Amino acid sequence: MSTDWQPTLIVGIGRGGLVPAVYLSHATGLPMASYDLSAQTPQAGDDLLTRLAARTRDGERLLFVDDINDTGRTLGLLRTWVDEAGAQPGSVRFATLLDNEVSAQQVSYRARVIDRRVVKDWFVFPWEAVATADAIAQDAAEIPERTS
Repeated sequence: MSTDWQPTLIVGIGRGGLVPAVYLSHATGLPMASYDLSAQTPQAGDDLLTRLAARTRDGERLLFVDDINDTGRTLGLLRTWVDEAGAQPGSVRFATLLDNEVSAQQVSYRARVIDRRVVKDWFVFPWEAVATADAIAQDAAEIPERTS
């Protein structure tokens, strides 16, 4: 991370971003919160997003962490919700392990860039590899244009 902007709180995006967020929290000594989108019930986290947005108005900076920025849907939803909750402009950034350069959303920090016009692979991260082969295949089948 550049020295001109440093987070004060890491926010892991569930499920895929939780392990990288925990890792960053330990590596940096920063506290971590988690926001779960995998439950498909965004209303359940409205209170958390409101509280996180309030923290930014008190000067805190939030780094949301996810495993992959593929289509940008997850990041776009979170950006909208945090903005609607009143987050201070410039106080929220996003980081991912994999960043699709043609995604509808862009991240501030990434470990690796992919181009979904070329790379169609279904990525299985180490913390996902403990799932059954059927569960992994079912997840991959949700996006038919990806190969396993």
